[in-house]
Amino acid sequence: MKITIVTVGKLKEKYLKQGIQEYVKRLQPYASVDIIEVPDEKAPENLSEADMEEVKRKEGERILAKINQDAYVITLEIEGSMLTSEKLAKKLDDLATYGKSKVAFVIGGSLGLSQDVLSRSDFGLSFSKMTFPHQLMRLMLVEQVYRAFKINRGEPYHK
Repeated sequence: MKITIVTVGKLKEKYLKQGIQEYVKRLQPYASVDIIEVPDEKAPENLSEADMEEVKRKEGERILAKINQDAYVITLEIEGSMLTSEKLAKKLDDLATYGKSKVAFVIGGSLGLSQDVLSRSDFGLSFSKMTFPHQLMRLMLVEQVYRAFKINRGEPYHK
């Protein structure tokens, strides 16, 4: 399976980079993982609704340019479906079974995702009703993808 994670903004925190690198390394026997960073749109603190939509639109164009046409797209959204680790594992296993070997996860910027990206999404996934820093979500996502492959293979994973 080919996993692509398209995310807005550059990751600066060394400890998050190290954690992500560790899980990407652990995933190598199971899947090819590519993390693509697209630039975030610079925006002042006090944006109008129209300005916020414009920022999301520009970021959305950058995101969509990085997604393969034949990829199954999973967007991370607060209002998405919440799954257990086992259900995410089953979803990934079902996708592979039915010929969807390219999966693109999308993590938006601080303002969220544009309507165009949401329209391209095949599945909206929520980790929680809480808001998390999008940099931290990269680590959480790659860990859950690794966990999903371990579950699907029936291999032990520390709980």
